[in-house]
Amino acid sequence: MSKIPDSTPTPPPLPSAKPEPPRERSSRMEKAFMAGWPIVGGALIGLILRGIFNGNPGSDFAAMVWIFILLAPFAIGAFTVYLAEEIRPRTARYHFFMPMLSVSLCVLGSMALLWEGWICVILILPLFAVMGAVGGVIMGALYRTFRGPKAPTAYSFVALPVVLAMLGVGGEQPRRYEHVERRVLIQATPAQVWRNLLDADHIRADEVDRAWMYRIGVPTPLAGLTHQTPTGLVREVRMGKGIHFRQMSADWSPQRYVHWQYKFEEDSVPAGALDDHVRIGGDYFDLLDTRYTLTPRGDATELSIRMDYRVSTGFNWYTVPLADWLIGNFSEVILEFYRHRAEAPASAG
Repeated sequence: MSKIPDSTPTPPPLPSAKPEPPRERSSRMEKAFMAGWPIVGGALIGLILRGIFNGNPGSDFAAMVWIFILLAPFAIGAFTVYLAEEIRPRTARYHFFMPMLSVSLCVLGSMALLWEGWICVILILPLFAVMGAVGGVIMGALYRTFRGPKAPTAYSFVALPVVLAMLGVGGEQPRRYEHVERRVLIQATPAQVWRNLLDADHIRADEVDRAWMYRIGVPTPLAGLTHQTPTGLVREVRMGKGIHFRQMSADWSPQRYVHWQYKFEEDSVPAGALDDHVRIGGDYFDLLDTRYTLTPRGDATELSIRMDYRVSTGFNWYTVPLADWLIGNFSEVILEFYRHRAEAPASAG
């Protein structure tokens, strides 16, 4: 008996499943997160520490204590490398440079939160960047040398400045008294130089803004006018942003020398005009006095300046050379200002 063939048509084969397209967008976002997270995480650690070290000047948790200035950026750098190494191994170049980005991001965040101003940021950022790099390199060396979890070490670096502050370490503010001296030869008589030295009105920004202290945010002077009182000379100085103060002198000789001492009132520096950490007459910096000396040199006059100042920080080894450079640069610029004013044709009249 023959078998009847099945007349039912065979269904066509199902199409093979196409592979899903790669999630390129998701992958890119993940890579960006992995690349940026260590930098952001390190900066967040820095902001937490800055929030803790937000006490008044002279307190154990002031922002200018050396344990914060040195150990906070160190912790930022170490924590940045810790987060990065937990994702994948990094190069020594990464260990050195990426913490600098974390430190910079932390400093910008401090400015956004109004904890710091431009002047402080510009002055302290080089030191912060170096200490951040040191922390990153040391943390990277620990990953290359020792096995085992590194989280306890990373968090210990972060906790170290807080623990030291709680123990009362780092609050010292030794005082350093320094001075700078500069001189310039002016093609004018002592009388012409003296007149401009006592009264400088309508000071234009372009006459003095070459000084680096003005370039980084200190308001430029507007006028300095002198009048004589029974006790000596009084010079009223006005600067931008409402800053005003007096220079007093009981030690002066016309056309020979004048010794100015500074007098600041409670309202001499309005709030926000200068960063508190660099405010003249503050806990960390003060401008003590300034002496001008005029010496005839034939038909010309040599004008010299000596400026005495005080710096009081736990890291004077950094702040004193910085102040010396800024005040020395200012002295050179202000002498050039008086030279141009005294040599101008109007001065001869």
